[in-house]
Amino acid sequence: VQLQASGGGLVQAGGSLRLSCAASVNIFRLNVMGWYRQAPGKQRELVATITHGGDTNYAAAVKGRVTITRDGAENTVNLQIDSLKPEDTAVYYCCVRDVDQRNYWGQGTLVTVSS
Repeated sequence: VQLQASGGGLVQAGGSLRLSCAASVNIFRLNVMGWYRQAPGKQRELVATITHGGDTNYAAAVKGRVTITRDGAENTVNLQIDSLKPEDTAVYYCCVRDVDQRNYWGQGTLVTVSS
């Protein structure tokens, strides 16, 4: 599985971004799809996940500001982030898990939020 993330950039606090991750396989063959992030000097952390069945899970730090969706026609998993804060600055990675419980990571896209 290959993943290509896009949509990062520089945005002012309070703004919005939509990240997209294109998968090389039919996303409905995957068990879980998600987004993680890693801020400078910090460990990678979960942002949001969506399961094969459509169940979603969000980290407490972003709940209410983030929406994860998937598009079967485009084979993408998308992350809408609203009300961005400087502490959202990080490299955002998409990750998927296949039916054999193998994880695949995208290359990351940088989100920078200015105050």
